[in-house]
Amino acid sequence: MLDQLIGANIFLLLLVFTRVGAALMWLPGVGTAAIPANVRLVIALLVSLALAAPLAPILPAMPDSPSALALLLAGEALIGTLFGLVGRVLLAALQTAGTFIALFASIANAFVNDPVSGPIAEQQSSTVSGFLSLVGATLIVATDLHEVMLRALAGTYALFVPGEPLPAGDLADMFARQISASFLLGFQLSSPFLIAALIYNVGLGVLGRLMPALQVFFFGLPAQIALQLWLLTAVVSGMMLVFAERFRAAWVVFVAP
Repeated sequence: MLDQLIGANIFLLLLVFTRVGAALMWLPGVGTAAIPANVRLVIALLVSLALAAPLAPILPAMPDSPSALALLLAGEALIGTLFGLVGRVLLAALQTAGTFIALFASIANAFVNDPVSGPIAEQQSSTVSGFLSLVGATLIVATDLHEVMLRALAGTYALFVPGEPLPAGDLADMFARQISASFLLGFQLSSPFLIAALIYNVGLGVLGRLMPALQVFFFGLPAQIALQLWLLTAVVSGMMLVFAERFRAAWVVFVAP
């Protein structure tokens, strides 16, 4: 009797840990190469311990066959991975905005290692993208948005009950909508820089036509970089507030009413 009880509790913890661990591998702020794998493992285990007891009534019993157990764990890993990728896609809006801003500022070829770009290894991105991604990850922790993500992760058990068939069509549609919304948000965040670059380049072209002997590119490029960087310092706080609000709203669909 005691062996069965211990085995059932270990199974429940393993079931929760599979989804939580897969999600935390990709979620921004935790699923980054800058955080050691053993630290992420401990965080996933602690979160699983906190969720296992409240979720025990809705979790299925341990399957009798190894194949059924493997299928159940694979489904949990898939749900956790998709959940984590939603957070990664949301953070990618800042990387998209940073890429556009770097392009408008003519510094798109200046690359740095982005510490929050991937869960396995750091990837290179433009300097503005790396800056915005780092600020965004810091903002998530500073404004307690990581707690919103954890509540949403717990809410997925009401939407996707372990052991039940996965709504593959709904998951694919939701993920596609998140990708579209992320790209749109990135473009919207960079729109002030697009307008400034358009006005500046039109004015530079008119100046070049009026004064053909003037080497406009000699002073035009440094002035363009200075203008875009000044604009970045002026609007970065507003950009982060908009991002934080959109980031918070994106997790509402996962929270059970």
